[in-house]
Amino acid sequence: MTDSSTGSGEAQSRARYLLDGRRVTVADLVSGGLLKEGERLRFVRPRVGESHEATVAPRGWIRLSDGEEFRSPSKAAMVAVGYGTFDGWEAWQVDDGRYLTQLRQELLDHAAEEADPPAAEEQQQTSVSPRERHTRLKEARESAEAGRPLSLSVQELLAWWGATGRGLVNDQIEAELANHSLITSPEFDKVPLTTTVHLVKAAEEEADDIPLTGSPATITVPAGASDEQESRETGLTVGTLPSALGGVVSVKPTATFEEVITLMVLHDFSQLPVLAGPHNLRGSVSWKSIARARHADPDAHLSQAIVDARDVRYDHDLIDVLPTLAEHDFVLVRDQRNAIAGIVTAADVAQAYGDLAGHFLLIGEMDRRLRQVIASAFTLPEVTKLCDAEGERITSFGDMTVGDYQRVLENPGLWEQLGWPLDRKVFIARLEEIRKIRNNVMHFNSSDPLPKADVDKIRNLNKLLREYGE
Repeated sequence: MTDSSTGSGEAQSRARYLLDGRRVTVADLVSGGLLKEGERLRFVRPRVGESHEATVAPRGWIRLSDGEEFRSPSKAAMVAVGYGTFDGWEAWQVDDGRYLTQLRQELLDHAAEEADPPAAEEQQQTSVSPRERHTRLKEARESAEAGRPLSLSVQELLAWWGATGRGLVNDQIEAELANHSLITSPEFDKVPLTTTVHLVKAAEEEADDIPLTGSPATITVPAGASDEQESRETGLTVGTLPSALGGVVSVKPTATFEEVITLMVLHDFSQLPVLAGPHNLRGSVSWKSIARARHADPDAHLSQAIVDARDVRYDHDLIDVLPTLAEHDFVLVRDQRNAIAGIVTAADVAQAYGDLAGHFLLIGEMDRRLRQVIASAFTLPEVTKLCDAEGERITSFGDMTVGDYQRVLENPGLWEQLGWPLDRKVFIARLEEIRKIRNNVMHFNSSDPLPKADVDKIRNLNKLLREYGE
């Protein structure tokens, strides 16, 4: 007979596993007793009079009538039809009429009931427990289905996961959103932290489906639609710059030179976009194009001063835009609805990369000073005994990592040798915080600027090391 406490522990462990950052799979439904091997699935498309059949394969995949098997319900749905974009969890039904998404919700609800309430210490580290986050996501989905999507800032969304910046937490957020058939619009990792995003339903069947050519295996699953989507790298995108979606001052094609010049002087602009509507970019005018038009024809109209303007989507990689900025000095930015929503200049990009370089310099100083402290106070054998007992990694102080510095300084005997009138545990706790900050920056895990509080932590540690380490 299974010990009840053991069974309870296993249930709570599984609950945390399901609720804390992974995509639910069809195999999870099988292991949870909500689906059975060989059970029949149907994908009915009443608008076009089609119905597709499938079964649950032994390993928890979906087997189509031709024998092909897919782990992703969305991929199975697209291959069954041969074209289109589908959320497979909303497509496939079991015999009693329930959709896979309903079974997934039942599994997550059950996991939320089994999950351990967070300990008081854990609650101090994260503002929302997995159980509470599940409730919020469930309510957000209900709001999205009712046509009232929840709106919140990226910062507020990150706080649900106890995060202040994007990076390693991105995959967990996307997975948990996907488990509730949700995505953010615009994409939360492609815009500034202060931007308002909306929690909307993931892509379902599109009305203007176009048949795909080539092998079904090459069909691409859209963001939010697949349970086996690969992790996306997070880097600087156009939309992460504050001006990219911050609005744009523009003129209509029928504007006069006087109107354009007045706006450019009042706003200290070098150029203005010319829009016939929020989605209809006609070009731009600049001091240079105005001068050329009037030099060629003193009676010229504004239309003669309009020149081509480049535009990019907000989720475009910033590094790919650099050649265009070098040639044109600015690009106009389209938002998730394809409307012109802002402008990015070469100066904006220079500031963004300059801020990033500043963080690297701060971290570099910290690393160098910590290494100097340890090299001056201890011998290499003392260090390797704690950090590399096998002698496979550290052959000089320059081979040490921040984790190595931490292991040395948290040793009571070695700390005492330093003779610093400081509390060792408090110092090590701060060093651990900074180690995590450093890893996110140095490994390019986040596209966000460091919060001022994090920058201050590094600056203050460097100040301490300058005072006590010399």
